[in-house]
Order: sequence, then C-alpha cells, then structure tokens
Amino acid sequence: MRDTVYFLAFDGYADWHAAHALCEIRRPGDWQLKTVGFSLQPVLSMAGLRVVPELTLDQLEVKRAALLVVPGGYLWEHGHGEEAVEAARRVHDAGATVAAVDSGVLVLARAGLLDACRHTSSWPGHIGTHVPGYAGADQYDAQALAVSDSGVITASQLGSVEFAREVIRTLDLYNPSDREHWFRLFKHALPPPWCAGDAAAAVAA
Repeated sequence: MRDTVYFLAFDGYADWHAAHALCEIRRPGDWQLKTVGFSLQPVLSMAGLRVVPELTLDQLEVKRAALLVVPGGYLWEHGHGEEAVEAARRVHDAGATVAAVDSGVLVLARAGLLDACRHTSSWPGHIGTHVPGYAGADQYDAQALAVSDSGVITASQLGSVEFAREVIRTLDLYNPSDREHWFRLFKHALPPPWCAGDAAAAVAA
C-alpha cells in the first residue's frame, strides 16, 4: 500500500523549497509524511531549523512510498550523497514518484532518471556542469518552473508553488477545480470564490 511520502532532510537543506507541498500533503490527513536522513542525527536546515530524521535512507520502504522529495542544498553541488541517488533510483524503479527542487535535481540526474523525461532545474547548464554523465539535455524545459513527467517531478528554486502544484496533482489531492484555485491563491494572491466575500470585507475595513 503506497501511503507514505518521504522527505529527505540533511544539513543545509533549503527548507522553503517543499514547504507548500508538505503542508498540503499533511492537510487532508490521508498520507503519512516521514522525514528520512543519511543518519538519525539531528540536522540543521539552511535557515537553522533543527530536524531529527525518523529513519535512514536504507530504511525507506519502497513498497509504501508514494513520493520521495529531495530539496536543494549545497551538498549536491559537491557531489556528495550517493545514498540519496540510490534511494531515488530504488523508489522510482518500484513505481513511485521522485521529486526534487533546485540542486536536488542533481540527485535525480545522477540516478539517470532525467535522461528520458521532460524536466527542468534552476537554470540551463546547471545539471550538465555537475553531472558529467547527464544525457537528457534535449529534454530540458527552460521555460517551466516545475515539470512532471514519467514519475519524475523537477522544479526551479523559484518554483516552490509550481512544485507544490505538481505534487498535489500527483497525489490526487483535492479536485481539479480546487487545485487551480489553490494555485491562483498562493501564486497570484487571488482568493477562491468562497473567500471572495471575506477578502472584500477585509479590504473595506
């Protein structure tokens, strides 16, 4: 039963990259959200938030995995984190979705998951600079802030809302209309119809 979303936390991870997505995953209460790490030792996010992983990457249960989320962080640009590369490959091979933002996309590239699917990152050339074996340049979409294709979600560092939208779609959270209203609210500050009266009252006050 695929009922678990795994979020990878490590020293220096960019805590804002998946914040919108994680909140929406937890809101309905239908999914388990578990934090995984390279060890069970506490880590500090880029903003200094202290997080204690619940399990290690090798303890991740691929049969229960619906999604693995890999945020960005300086770690990936230094070529570290082979355990994360292997975990991403295992999760994807088992039929679940893997998702990454900014430099976290390098993990998916090292796992060979971007060679045959449409994808993006923070800027053209970023992946090839850090992953010599990357063979997916012709699949790169420089116009999109987030892309979902073939069980792989990738996003720019500027696309946290777009990233969340793709996660919401992948996990089938809310109905299509509500998903669009959610995106308009967080991306363009356009309240949904059922909040229009409250918004107008607030402006009038």
